[in-house]
Amino acid sequence: MSASGGTKAIVAALAANLAIAAAKFVAFAFSGSSSMLAEGVHSLADSGNQALLLVGGKKAKREATPQHPFGYGRERYIYAFLVSIILFSVGGMFALYEGYEKIKHPHDIEHWYWPVGVLVFAIIAETFSFRTAIKESNVLRGKKSWKEFVRHAKAPELPVVLLEDLGALVGLILALGGVSLALLTGDSVWDGIGTVCIGVLLVLIAVVLAVETKSLLLGEAAGIEEVKKIEAAIVDGDTVTRIIHMRTLHIGPEELLVAAKIAVQHEDTAAEVASAIDAAESRIREAVPIARVIYLEPDIYSETEAAKGADRDATPGGPAPSSAGH
Repeated sequence: MSASGGTKAIVAALAANLAIAAAKFVAFAFSGSSSMLAEGVHSLADSGNQALLLVGGKKAKREATPQHPFGYGRERYIYAFLVSIILFSVGGMFALYEGYEKIKHPHDIEHWYWPVGVLVFAIIAETFSFRTAIKESNVLRGKKSWKEFVRHAKAPELPVVLLEDLGALVGLILALGGVSLALLTGDSVWDGIGTVCIGVLLVLIAVVLAVETKSLLLGEAAGIEEVKKIEAAIVDGDTVTRIIHMRTLHIGPEELLVAAKIAVQHEDTAAEVASAIDAAESRIREAVPIARVIYLEPDIYSETEAAKGADRDATPGGPAPSSAGH
């Protein structure tokens, strides 16, 4: 996995979650706190999620094959999508169920110092993990807001780790609040309420991750800045006079496909056109290094044809061919 895949952040989160999960389960065994059990399962699920991200990054590095000619870059999207499903089912739904049971059948928290001590330790550990994820994300984020970074990042690992760590921190605070209120009031229903809040939080984060990774799986175009650089690189004003139309597609976080129909001079020879295409491809790769697969089709620009607009029948996602006449 490349540096932009956030390997350091993933490993830091994995180490923190494994340690925290063990501590939470010990606290649950001694105290009987449902918040501790829900948080322990949450940390265990997070550990599995980070392991999945590492596996996805490794599988994505496999060489292209005749069956998969564009390589395996999208493996990273698939594993990130699996993370959202696990977070929803194992983390969120389990916490909701456990919280409901605790509210319906409350029982006192025993040895209160166990859950409180573990929660304080977990908050400190998660803070360091979250800090690592923020530092790695800032390298790629640039001037984007955090919302824009999560929504538009092409590498899924850092947004996943960021949201997981954020959810973990907020969940720990909710768990600490639930346990504290249960101890102060003597009513352990508060522990169950805290657990339900954790479940709702995890489900919301899982839904956000699922929506964003689904978009990546479907295939997203290059960012606005990359598109501008590619357009500027293609046209040389001599042989290549304009772009008739162009499409880009991420076939992996650091792999971009560029397909364009370009206008050339009608009097140019085949050799001149071929040379111009080669030169345009070199300029594109220099301007946007992740443009790995480039297809440029030469054509003669026509004002009349351009005025007709795009041919929807020839466009991906266009209307299905009519059955009439077949």
